[in-house]
Amino acid sequence: METLIWTVVALVFIGVYLSWTAGRLDRLHTRIDAARAALDAQLLRRASVAQELATSGVLDPAASIVLYEAAHAARQAEEEQREVAESELSQALRAVFGEPEQVEAVREAPGGEAAAGELAAAVRRVPMARRFHNDAVRAARALRRHRKVRWFRLAGHAPFPMAFEMDDEPPVALADRPS
Repeated sequence: METLIWTVVALVFIGVYLSWTAGRLDRLHTRIDAARAALDAQLLRRASVAQELATSGVLDPAASIVLYEAAHAARQAEEEQREVAESELSQALRAVFGEPEQVEAVREAPGGEAAAGELAAAVRRVPMARRFHNDAVRAARALRRHRKVRWFRLAGHAPFPMAFEMDDEPPVALADRPS
């Protein structure tokens, strides 16, 4: 009788532990979804601000075309091509705003101070949002690699989380400038 009681206690303990682990994994997946939504919002904001700036007339025509095409491509990219399109927008931003003089020229134009400040803020938030997303992905991956999670299929049918890898280095002239 005593063996049966200890077996039941052990099974209850194991069940509670597995339930807690499944709940933790579910919370991590929820955190990934929220972080991805925040990252998508920041990427969209950056592309929108870049597109607005490109069409505002404060940049020279060549820079406007480069920036507009990269921002448009980033906004229209399919999920499979999103990382590449966002990296190309980062490269275009560095090309257009590589020198502090270019940023100053934008700031001196009518409405340029606000546009440059908004772009600088958007450019600074993207790496932070990407870092939060990738940290959540890393935590979920680490938990999903444990044997208990695989053996008891605690992840259910949730897809394996993927990090968002892109070139998000901001233009130095925009990143150093306060908004």
